[in-house]
Amino acid sequence: MDAFFAWIKIKRDEVPSQSETGKGFTYCINQEKYLRTFLEHADLPLDNNATESAIRGFCIGKKNWVLIDTVEGAKASAIIYSIAETAKANNLKPYQYFRYLLEEIPKHMEDKTLTFLDNLLPWSENLPDECKKLNQI
Repeated sequence: MDAFFAWIKIKRDEVPSQSETGKGFTYCINQEKYLRTFLEHADLPLDNNATESAIRGFCIGKKNWVLIDTVEGAKASAIIYSIAETAKANNLKPYQYFRYLLEEIPKHMEDKTLTFLDNLLPWSENLPDECKKLNQI
């Protein structure tokens, strides 16, 4: 990375600043701090493909949601969508996970605290196997 950024800083003056190459060089130099983050945190993805894939269904479906014409309806839809996508991101079966939540949450209506929710989170190890997808090799 050091050699790359040193090369760009030298070559930047050899191309017109408004050319596509010049714009690319300027972008790299302006984003150097963020581009180097991947060296410090190897667990970060190099692209946002997973995020774009996760919201693809939302973007395609939004034309079908014109009937959600209230703020409360939009909030409810956002909550449901967030739960579904978080379940998928944690390798759960969304339908089974929603069913489990809808069966378990009413059992705790008399609870004085919300600590029971920790066991219902998509990354909880206490979720039943029926909610989990089989790991594919």
